[in-house]
Amino acid sequence: MRTMQIIKRIAQAGESARDLAEGEAHELFAGMLDGGLPDLELGAVLIALHLKSESGCELLGFHRALYERLYTLPAPAAQARPVVLPAYGGARTEHNLLPLLGLLLRRLGVPVLFHGTLEGSGRLASVYILRELGVLPSASLRQAQAMLEQERIVFVPTAALCPGLATLLVLRNRLGVRNSAHLVAKLLDPFGGDGVLVIGASCPQTLDKLAGVVVDLGASALLLASTEGEPFASPRRRPRIEHFHQGVRQVLFEEEAGPVKPVAGLPAGIDAHATAEWMRLALAGEAPIPHPLVNQLACCLYACGYTDDMNQAKAIAAVEAGSLGPSAQNGGRRTALHGA
Repeated sequence: MRTMQIIKRIAQAGESARDLAEGEAHELFAGMLDGGLPDLELGAVLIALHLKSESGCELLGFHRALYERLYTLPAPAAQARPVVLPAYGGARTEHNLLPLLGLLLRRLGVPVLFHGTLEGSGRLASVYILRELGVLPSASLRQAQAMLEQERIVFVPTAALCPGLATLLVLRNRLGVRNSAHLVAKLLDPFGGDGVLVIGASCPQTLDKLAGVVVDLGASALLLASTEGEPFASPRRRPRIEHFHQGVRQVLFEEEAGPVKPVAGLPAGIDAHATAEWMRLALAGEAPIPHPLVNQLACCLYACGYTDDMNQAKAIAAVEAGSLGPSAQNGGRRTALHGA
């Protein structure tokens, strides 16, 4: 691989930087995943791509290289396809509600797989909250498979799925910025195409780019603006939520109109313990679940095939989130961390 020539092409100032062809991007990312680039050249490539911004064609090449090295899991037997939640962001000033989305899906019998790193780079990562709720990271793929079959929910560290990708991700702490690995990780399906990806990004241009890649891949996915890097609907204002399936793009919810609004009922702190305790209350019907998250739950139920009718998905999500309140009949209650 002609690393020096590649760096010269992608490290030009402004619009002078040139994108790589898909084949070149595939070769480059394969070398990065395999540890084939010396540290100096690897850092230069990652920073150059960060400044230039990866093209859709480059992401397709990166994606192909990743999947050639990805350890996959068989989808568990269930009435719905597994939902894949990448957890690489984490709370900084907002509450991290991604674990709650996964727990709501699991309670309905939908298999849920979180994947991400085991540290939050200074943020409150989902893995910390899940630990508080008794969902511990799997030590191996065999353990992850058993957890999926038995508990319908699992957190799989990136290193167990693709060690080379995990190595690139931790460079964020050395370089001070995210790199291409964080973008490619959003497209990772540990079920080899049988899962439903939930993809979020904070930048509209990145969302458009990812949408194009998802269409080209023919993947099943939900796409929405992330909340501090995590792919869940902001409780302050619901983002636009789109569904992708076999190249077809469908808007399930438009962006909520009006100003950003305060949300009542959330815990005062955003630390893992306070967040987990609030989630226990929410799952027991003793704290209100923000409506945008209920909307996203409906989208997940529709996308994973729990129901093929979006209106029915909305009704199921509303009942699941609303009928468990203090006025609900005891027979309708479910425990917070166990399936029905």
